Amino acid sequence: MAALMDLIAGETREILLALSIEDYDGLDDRNRFDAHLALGGGIDPTWLDLFSEAARTTLGRERPTDFIDARRDLEGRAQTGERTVELVDPEWISAVAQIDEHDIDGVAGSWIDLIEEELGPLPREEKPWIRAFAGDIVAFSRAADRAPAVLFAWSL
Repeated sequence: MAALMDLIAGETREILLALSIEDYDGLDDRNRFDAHLALGGGIDPTWLDLFSEAARTTLGRERPTDFIDARRDLEGRAQTGERTVELVDPEWISAVAQIDEHDIDGVAGSWIDLIEEELGPLPREEKPWIRAFAGDIVAFSRAADRAPAVLFAWSL
């Protein structure tokens, strides 16, 4: 199985059911789930830590915390098939949702700088995708901000 990572907002039971039957296309159904963001295999969870750091630095805020600190074990069900499922702290989602539209480019630029510090120079053609992805993370968080739960499902 290739690396998979998703953020899904909605009712925990419904999310776990979709994951257990591998209904990944169904995660995009807004009648069932508040929001879904497929993170794909091109990144790893540490990129979300760097995104959080970029947001704090750029905006001069204390939040969002690093993503690794915003993840909690899901009681009774840490595994769904080959994927680990964790609960995301609502404060992380709310902090990201509060990033103003006009601040996303600045956060994305700082995020790219941090990624390059970790991985080395990125190809020029990757940077627009990462800038767009920063906007996707904020849009997901806005849609997920009032959801009953946000789960992070991943396998590496």
